[in-house]
This record gives sequence, structure tokens and C-alpha cells, in this order.
Amino acid sequence: MSVQSVEVLVVGGGQAGVAMSAHLSERGISHVVIERDRIAEAWRTGRWDSLVANGPAWHDRFPGQEHTVAGDLFPTKDQIAEYFERFAERINAPIRIGVTVTAVRKHIGRAGFHVETTGGVYDARFVVAATGPFQIPAIPQVVPEDAGVHQLHSRDYRNPEALPAGGVLVVGAGASGSQIADELARAGRDVWLAVGPHSRPPRSYRGRDFTWWLGVLGLWEQTTPPGGGDHVTIAVSGANGGETVDFRTLASRGVRLVGRAEAYSDGTMHFAPDLLNNIERGDADYLGMLEDCDRYVERNGLDLPEEPDAFVLDPYPPDALDPVQELELLEAGVTVILWATGYRTDYSWLQVDALDAEGRPQHERGISTEPGVYFLGLPWLSRRGSSFIWGVWNDARFISEQIEIQRNYFAYEPCGRLDGDERIERPSDDLTASTTNSDDGSVSYRAVGEGALR
Repeated sequence: MSVQSVEVLVVGGGQAGVAMSAHLSERGISHVVIERDRIAEAWRTGRWDSLVANGPAWHDRFPGQEHTVAGDLFPTKDQIAEYFERFAERINAPIRIGVTVTAVRKHIGRAGFHVETTGGVYDARFVVAATGPFQIPAIPQVVPEDAGVHQLHSRDYRNPEALPAGGVLVVGAGASGSQIADELARAGRDVWLAVGPHSRPPRSYRGRDFTWWLGVLGLWEQTTPPGGGDHVTIAVSGANGGETVDFRTLASRGVRLVGRAEAYSDGTMHFAPDLLNNIERGDADYLGMLEDCDRYVERNGLDLPEEPDAFVLDPYPPDALDPVQELELLEAGVTVILWATGYRTDYSWLQVDALDAEGRPQHERGISTEPGVYFLGLPWLSRRGSSFIWGVWNDARFISEQIEIQRNYFAYEPCGRLDGDERIERPSDDLTASTTNSDDGSVSYRAVGEGALR
């Protein structure tokens, strides 16, 4: 079997892989992007029909290319997929679609990696895992498959009409769960929503979208999740033109609220008595951000309209004050459990020393513990914005810089002992070396030139 040689092999052709290709091309680094489906396939078939971006078009994009919708609107999932397709075509990205990477192994006795795919074998000097965080649906092992209720993950939800008749219990009240519960309620379905701890920012305040506020307040640059967790559930939505998620509003539309789903037994779902506390903490997060915004406006003398009504919260819904802790599903007419409980990663194909015992990436800002392997597109890879479209663009730039630095190190060759002071210039990759003979006859080396100093 013939082996194709490439300097960088990028696994994944979504937003991370396309961004990586753009930066590698800009630096003149040969590469190939391997995508098992189509470009940005997860946006096409891994989302529900009505999904829109959680950020407006002016914000959630790559530099130099606009969306096809006006700046303050929220692109649909299909418009986002088309956006990445157009961008990849514009930069002439070397993407091989319909090819799956099955194994990456380190070469023995030499640098680089042996990469096996369904489209052939590659010899790659560097590997970038750009498959993102949305790989395998994470469904808690709570309700057995034979419980007599239809179960699905939010990835497989499409629209209310595609679900079996009856009530729906949505587990998880982040961006996906809160939007799906609202859509189901608007469609006339009986809905129960299990609400856990979450962050609940205002969709907009004083005429500015929350993405703008996170930017000027420096919150996109946070390097550690609030509370130290790997992931913080954010209840935010661009649906219906963009609305602040408020569980009081959902309750007023008929959604029954419960606490975290804890256990299941004999047809009954059991919930934690934490609903009120979770709502209170979400409210505190919301109000605290409003106060931070006001302080920023005052400190910078901005002429933004005041919005005192934003601080006025409706009374807690009855379910929060008298929480339901047990729900007999059939008696309540619940025929569907929809798990909006996130995803887990699958790096079983990455057979190198870059994962911990649980298969999670080990890295520092995307640089893995296995030299030559990099991660891209993960939440909090370097900061809060890493998994967003514009954030992955900046992380890809950093990874491309690191790859170029390593290329320059590999291009270096020792100059040997020289007589007198000399400067030896080498044409490869802007890397030059200067050597100096000292009085005692020893030789010192120093790298000079743009490539060596990055």
C-alpha cells in the first residue's frame, strides 16, 4: 500500500479544521484535512431543524468573511454550514471528505506519525485533532431502555412533529434543553424541564448583545471556567430573534419545572430538591452581569440607554416554591425523555500518549503531552471563547505558530567548530545560527532570525 507524506494532518473538517487549514496555508505549511462526512456536517445533521447560532452574525464568524444574513440576526444551522463551505472553497482548503481516520500511531525510531484512514495511509510530521467536543451523545445511565418510554438525545431531535404523541420530559436546561422545551411548549406539547445549575446571561442589555458585553468586560478571555469546572451550562438562545432565557417565562408558557434528574425506579423519575436554588443562582449570575455592564458604562462614559426593567424579575413559579420530586411518567402522560445532557469525546483512534486514563485530552492550550500532536476546538482550550467560531480561529492561529516553531527547530543543523567570529546563514525556514569562538576555544551557539525568535 502506498503511503502519502504530508507535513500536517488535520482530523476534522468542521469550524476547527477549516480554521486550522486557513492558518497553515497562510504560513505555507503543507497539510491535508480529513473529514469523515461533509464540511461542517454536525451543523447539518446533528442539530434540530429550527436551531440558530447562539451569537449574532456580526460576531460568530471568521475575519474577512461575512454571513449571508444581516449582522444582528442569528444564522440558521444550514447557513452556518454553508458559511464554512464557502470559506473552505475560498481558501482552497485541501479537505478530503468521506474519509475516516481509524488510527494514529507514533513512528518508532523517527519523528512523525503513521496515520491509517479509510482512504489510505499517511506519514505525517504533525497531527491536529480538530474533531471538536460534539462527538458522542452523553446520556446518563438512569432510565433503562425497556422502561416503556421513548428516549433520545438532543442530537437526534428534529422537531415536535417527529416525536411520538404525549408529554415530553427534557433533561438539561442549558442552551439546547431550554430552547427545545420552549419549542415543544409553543407547539402545544406537555413539557417537563429538569433544571440543574447553570449560567443565565441577558441576551442583550442597554442595546448591546451579550457577546459584545462579554468582549468589552474581558470575560471571553477568562482562562478558567467559573467554579473551576470543565464546562459551565449556559442558558442562552438566539431563537425567536434572540430572547433572554428565563425559566419563569417558560413556566408561564406551560412548562413544568423540576430539579436535576437523579434516579428512576418502577416507572417513576426522581428529582433533586434543588430547583429553587438553581434558579436563584442563575438569577444572581444574570443580575451580577447587569451590574457589571452598568459599571462599565459609567466608567467609560458611554451613551447607552438605561434599562431599569431588566432588573425586575417576576415571582418564582409555583414549581420552584413547591417542587415536584417524583414524577410517575405514565400517569403524567410522559411518553418521551429527551436528554439535553451534552456530549463526550472519542479519541479511540488517537493511539498516542496524549490522553489520560479516561481518554480525555491532556494538553496545555492545545499542545498535547505527545510532542507533535495538538488539540483544537474544545471548550476552554485556551479561554472561554475557544469553542465559539471566532474563538477557534484564534486558537488555530496559535497552534499554527507552534507548528511553525517546531518546523524551525527540526530545520536547524549544528554548525560545528569555526575559527574566529562568523555568522552562518541558512535558507531553510528563516532559521539562522550565529556562532562565536571564545578565548578559551569553546564555541557558543545562538539562533537568530524571525523563525527562531517566534
